Amino acid sequence: MTKEEVLKALSNVQEPDLGKDLVTLNMIQNLEIEGNTVSFTIVLTTPACPMKDMMRTASENAIKLLVNKNAEIKIDFTSKTSTNRVDAKKMLPGVKNIIAVVSGKGGVGKSTVSTNFALALAETGAKVGLMDADIYGPSQHIMMGLRGERPMMKDDGTGKGQIVPLEKFGIKMISIGSLIDEKQAVVWRGPMVSSAIRQFVSDVDWGELDYLVIDMPPGTGDIHLTIVQTVPVTGVIVVTTPQLIALADAKKGVAMFGQAQLKVPIIGLVENMSYFTPKELPENKYYIFGKNGGKNLAEEFDIPLLGQIPIVQSIREGGDIGVPVMLSDDEITKKSFREFANNATRGIAMRNANLPASQIQEVLV
Repeated sequence: MTKEEVLKALSNVQEPDLGKDLVTLNMIQNLEIEGNTVSFTIVLTTPACPMKDMMRTASENAIKLLVNKNAEIKIDFTSKTSTNRVDAKKMLPGVKNIIAVVSGKGGVGKSTVSTNFALALAETGAKVGLMDADIYGPSQHIMMGLRGERPMMKDDGTGKGQIVPLEKFGIKMISIGSLIDEKQAVVWRGPMVSSAIRQFVSDVDWGELDYLVIDMPPGTGDIHLTIVQTVPVTGVIVVTTPQLIALADAKKGVAMFGQAQLKVPIIGLVENMSYFTPKELPENKYYIFGKNGGKNLAEEFDIPLLGQIPIVQSIREGGDIGVPVMLSDDEITKKSFREFANNATRGIAMRNANLPASQIQEVLV
């Protein structure tokens, strides 16, 4: 057996999500052959890839069928977060993927989803940052248990200095709520808010990150435009609840990023508060706000439904005390966030493989 023969055989094995073979995608590494033993590593785009076993079986079959039926095959798996960005201004150069979490209206749990999404990503071993871009109503400093803490400054060698983001639960976080008195209202006009957002990008030392999750304010306004004009956003995740009024506003969020002038891909939609499950009756589901509203909206716009998050007491409690539900013992709810995060990371990987590179937008509005 030769390495060339093995690679030729493996070029017949497709990565199901990305639609290309493992060799073309450079997913085969550390290929070694010793006698009848073939060993190599498959590099996944996400650690929780649900197609892992299928790729293992397909790789074994290809080698046995096309190279040596008596081959002993040893396959290891590792993961490397994909990226695909063009950034002439070199903004956030160490960040592989920038994900904006948006909603058409307030009160749908966008900040809760952002927090637990970030923690679910970090749970897989990814390096994650969380930017609270909701200047008028910041909440991440509370949800992450960082109330009252202030970020430090570091000398970057230019005399200007940079803000060191706060860190908790393995997540780097910045929020206007950590920079001002909690009792103080932010009464700023649009240009001041946009300036603050740009500072969160240029004046914060985010370092190397696989994902920067941006918790956006509700609506479709200045901050959204400033973000896409400042950094190359990889994609958008839309949060909604099942009821009609929330869906009507979620459509506006989808429509905003679907405009030709923005060109920011929508990774998918997540339905929060999908159903109520009492702790005492974990198998029961009560559809308080309606059923499958998010699913129907996703089908209408032909975008993926990434997950359905239940409404349970532990989610609210975790946000209030600064220990998000992803760090609790509520395994049922944690499972729903993990499924959502896994689907999102698969969607991000597919976006990076199949769509044009993410770049700063020149929005004429």
